Amino acid sequence: MEKKDIKSLTLEELKAEMAAAGEKSFRAAQLYEWMHRKLSRSFKEMTNIPLAMKEKCGESYHYTALQTAAVQESAIDGTKKYLFALSDGNMVESVWMRYKHGNSVCISSQAGCRMGCRFCASTLGGLVRNLTPSEMLDQIYAITLETGERVSNVVLMGSGEPLDNYENLLRFITLLTDENGLHISQRNVTVSTCGIVPAMRSLAQEKLQITLALSLHAATDEKRRELMPIANQYSLAELMDCCAYYFEQTGRRITFEYSLVRNVNDTRKDAETLAALIRGLNCHVNLIPVNPVRERDYVQSERQAVEAFAAILEKKGINATVRREMGRDIDGACGQLRRRFLDNSPAGTKMNGKSG
Repeated sequence: MEKKDIKSLTLEELKAEMAAAGEKSFRAAQLYEWMHRKLSRSFKEMTNIPLAMKEKCGESYHYTALQTAAVQESAIDGTKKYLFALSDGNMVESVWMRYKHGNSVCISSQAGCRMGCRFCASTLGGLVRNLTPSEMLDQIYAITLETGERVSNVVLMGSGEPLDNYENLLRFITLLTDENGLHISQRNVTVSTCGIVPAMRSLAQEKLQITLALSLHAATDEKRRELMPIANQYSLAELMDCCAYYFEQTGRRITFEYSLVRNVNDTRKDAETLAALIRGLNCHVNLIPVNPVRERDYVQSERQAVEAFAAILEKKGINATVRREMGRDIDGACGQLRRRFLDNSPAGTKMNGKSG
């Protein structure tokens, strides 16, 4: 019989598990605290749990504890990029960034990705599998233990499309924001999507207070289809209607992520078309000088073009900022560290082959 993933259980579910096993109800709260507050790496570390119970839990439950395979630290700004090994040998990336307002962690939601965005390294090998809620959580837990510093903001912008792992995403958010765990505010959680309209509508109906970040990257359907295969399924008109619905349901403004690629989507006309497209929406535009990926021939826009683009949006009444580049000297773009591991490892070659 397959073991249950204990770190993906809510406190109420864990109470039911303990009751079914004939344990007293307070044991569930103890286990939950060890996993989600004390960030224990195994049942063995739980000093107030009887040995017999720890052994029984070990027999009945899988305990997620990611292993750190590599860490890169930026000499520029102290950003750290982690490569974590999952229990089945797959690899995922996470990034820790220190800001004045607190520490942010960018995590992965899938091993690989099937969305096929042209400028992203995460998608080059296709999707291997979804991550469990506990595997998403443990990226944050492992980084918190390694840095010794609290994480205040969580961003799901690493490898994978979060809304392509919808049910696990919702459970992850529930556990992350639970007052009995790390208790990170929903308002400090950002979920990125390339634009899966039905899932965006479902998320809106959850009425969460998270930030939804839509990877837009182009202001016309034609240009967006060149950059993002998902645009062949959902038009910009559908997306904009969905964004308005999301704000209507949640009261949370949308963030539009726009990666600037030299001579592709960074012209004055692009900026004016973008402003016209999103005018009237309660939104913010995050302009991102694209991180070069060696397998692609996209080049980062010149600084002057980035600033000119932002100035046009501001003049049109669109709130826009240029994202501060973090960890540029350590494979900063999504999927680059994992990709390098897959390319250089015999095991990685095998994994990559099965993902196609």
